[in-house]
Amino acid sequence: MTATYTAAPRTTSTGSLLTTGVAAAALASVATPIVAAAGRAAGIGLDVGGAPIPVQGFAVLTAVFSLIGVILAAVLSRTAGRPRRTFVRTTVVLTVLSLVPDVIVDAAPATKALLMLTHLVAAAIVVPAVARRLAGA
Repeated sequence: MTATYTAAPRTTSTGSLLTTGVAAAALASVATPIVAAAGRAAGIGLDVGGAPIPVQGFAVLTAVFSLIGVILAAVLSRTAGRPRRTFVRTTVVLTVLSLVPDVIVDAAPATKALLMLTHLVAAAIVVPAVARRLAGA
């Protein structure tokens, strides 16, 4: 008699996904204002359209958009055939799109680069952490 073992498809626990996602969002929300403050300390202005962006604003916006990404991951974990792959592809596109306003905003080139860097830092923290919690590639 032979037995055939078939691995059950890995499922995503919504609780672990949300816990990881919220922790990653919190970490990113700490990291982006640090990056912004370091840029300001290095002499890069945070003025956009003649008005300064408060450093704490980076934390707030990072938290909001990171949590939207976590919600997206939770929805994809229930609806997508390949949630991890779909999440990563979607978030890469959304991250690239998030850079567009930074390119066209009325700000110095160094400020634009710093703004783009904060987007990339947040994505580098949140996307891999959340993706690891999603099923299948």
